[in-house]
Formats: sequence, structure tokens, C-alpha cells
Amino acid sequence: MTNYSIMNTVHNFYMTSYAPKSNSPFDTHKKSELRSVYNSIVKLNKEAPLYIVDQSAATQEFAVGMKENARSLKNTIASLGGMEEEDLLNKKTAFSSDEDIATASFVGELDEGDEAPTVELAVDALAKPQVNMGRFLPDNEPVGLFPNTYSFDININDLNYEFQFKIREGDTNRDVQDRLARLINNSNIGLEASVNSSETDSGSSYLRIASEATGLKDGSPIQFTLSEDHSSKAAGAIGYLGIDYMTQGAANSQFSVNGEAYSTASNNFTIGKMYEVNLQGVGAEGSTTKIGLKTDIESLQENLTTLVRGYNDFLRVASEFTAEHPGSNRLVGEMSRLTRYYAEGLTGAGVNLNLDGSLEIDAKAFRDSVTGSEAADNLSAVKDFTQSLLRKTNEVSLNPMEYANKTIVAYKNPGKNFASPYITSAYSGMLFNSYC
Repeated sequence: MTNYSIMNTVHNFYMTSYAPKSNSPFDTHKKSELRSVYNSIVKLNKEAPLYIVDQSAATQEFAVGMKENARSLKNTIASLGGMEEEDLLNKKTAFSSDEDIATASFVGELDEGDEAPTVELAVDALAKPQVNMGRFLPDNEPVGLFPNTYSFDININDLNYEFQFKIREGDTNRDVQDRLARLINNSNIGLEASVNSSETDSGSSYLRIASEATGLKDGSPIQFTLSEDHSSKAAGAIGYLGIDYMTQGAANSQFSVNGEAYSTASNNFTIGKMYEVNLQGVGAEGSTTKIGLKTDIESLQENLTTLVRGYNDFLRVASEFTAEHPGSNRLVGEMSRLTRYYAEGLTGAGVNLNLDGSLEIDAKAFRDSVTGSEAADNLSAVKDFTQSLLRKTNEVSLNPMEYANKTIVAYKNPGKNFASPYITSAYSGMLFNSYC
């Protein structure tokens, strides 16, 4: 296995174990941005004292968790218009007149004075995945297969995957169904498996397998197939469980935009490079859903609501570590001081500071603040707070070890140091710990 593969595996382990997994276009960077991060790290650590860092599992969880949650808050801020001061909180927000039928977000760009069109969307059918439903089997009865190692193949996306599992003496039908569901879900090949109880017989259940992908593949409703034709171990599991029986074939979505019919393999698509739409349901015959842009005030209120939610989530995660990591208390205190500094301006904009340090929006006060004579000052205060919050998330993301448990060993001679191994390297080392 290459070093890259090892790093990828270890990083994914920590991301799924200790931090929320999210994808964002703001996680991709230009060479100049990466160079700037590198230079910042070197500058940060050139004068930093030498430390002995606590290497416990709790510290590893803390460091990874705080770095990723700082990154998440930074991406939340960036998604609301950008990270440049003039772009903060300026993101346009789309609306859907019926979110049970479709939700929408604005992904286009508008020049000053331009308007995005409002469109009429009619949904006739949703894109569907392939679903295989196994036989109903009594949960607590012994499995009707001899103890052995069994295997079968799943073909999906033109690739074959062999699954092997053991049946032991005394295993019940439910034991085997649960084991296979975990095996398929953990494989991450584009399938979702679940064990569902019978609606008419509470003592029996079946194994359900569905493709994550929707829509027709090369005109066919089949997204995956199961086979034992080339099984390397004992065969018979597919027939016994009945999981090769397709109860629903994959299908494309059917909808129209302003009366013009379309069909896609997914329930997610864009309209005119302006709106990203997610279909949620089928409308009544002849009914339509309007997709358009909210007013500037409504967009700003939604952006501010998203910002407040992201800030509160970050504060909550940091507070969860305070029992074992005093440094987390310091981080919570720094965030609280930052917020208190802007509290007067935030209150003027309808954003109130609670006793626990969290923020809360008063919708009526916000609308009054952005439509009154002091609207410019109120918005300026909110943007100043957002800019400071962005700088703080950069600091935490750059060096989460600043708040980890550590002991100072020696101070460096100020102004006469060379670039040297630095404290943030301990964070990278933690990812490899016990793997090398």
C-alpha cells in the first residue's frame, strides 16, 4: 500500500469517527493558497516554545474534532457569499413555493441590476433506485443453511465485488440478515442494506438492498445484480435469503419547466445555471411549483440564520471537550469574548447573545434593523463580527494543538530561530499513530 493510500485510509477513519463528514467547494485551493497556509505554519512555529504533547486518544479526538469543526464553520461563512469582506453574507437565496415537491438553492451569478427569472416546475415522477427485497424469514428460527463460509458476487457500475461471510452453529435468520446488512453497508460500493420487519408478522423480517444511484443505466432499470455463478465459497445464500428478487427497477425523474418536458437520472439538477433543484415529491395533476429568488432582506435573514446556527454548533462542540481539555475552556472563552465585543452591534441587528454564549435571532428586530435609518451601521456591525469570526476559525484550523493538553519544555531565543519541526506536526503524527 502506498503512503498516499495509508494517509487516505487513516484520515477517513478519523473524519468518520471524530468529526462530521462534509464536502464543500471551499475545501479545494489554489497553489497560492496552499503556499500561504504553509508560510503561515512556518511563521507560527518559528518562535513557538517546545512542547511535550499529551498523546492520549482523547487528545487525538480533540485535535481532529476541533480542526474539522473550525473548518466546517469557515466553510459555512464562505458559503454565504464568499470570504472577501465585501462579499460576506451577500449570497442570494432561492425559494420554492412548495418544498414538499422541490427545494431550491441559487447557484448562478447576477450582475448589479439583473434579476433571476421565476420558473414553473411540474413534477410527474421522481427518479428511483433499484430495490431488491428478500424473503420473509422468522427472526428467531435457526438459519436453514449449514454452518460454513458462503460467498456471492455483486456487480455494480461494471465492477464485481465478492462478499464472504460465515454462518455458525446456532445462528438465527436475523443474525445472518444483520451480518449481511453490515457487510454490504461497510463496503461503500453504492448500495444500502437494511433489515426490515414484516408489517403483518412482527416475528419475521427481510433483507432489503437498494442502490444509492437512481435512474436508468444505459436504458436499463438494473443498477446491480447478485450472482453465485463464480462463488469461491459455499453457494446457496442468495436463494435462501431471496435477495436477488428485484421489487423495484431504477427509473428516471419526469418533470417539466415552464411547460417543457425533461427527464433526468437524478432528483438533483440545475435550471438555467441559476437554480439547483432537489425533487422531493410528485405534484397533483396540473399543479406547479414556483422556483425563484427571495428578496434581499429575506436572503440576508436566511444567511444570518445559517451563520448563527454554524456559530452555535461550533461552540457546542468545543464545550463538549471542556471536561478533559482545559484548553477547550480557553477556546470557548475566546469565542465568547469575541462575541461580547460585538454584542452591542449584533443586538442592534436583532442578534441577541444568550447567557450560555450562544446567539439567537429576533426575526422582527432584524427586519426593523435592516429597513430603518441605521440599516447601514447595523449591517456593518454584523459583517465586522463575521470577519473576526472567520479569522478565528482560520487560527483554530491552522493550529488546533494550541488548545490541546501540553507541557512547555523550553522557550526559543526570540528573533534568532530557523524553521524547525513545529507543534502542528503533532497533529499529522496523530493520524499515523499506530499505523506505521
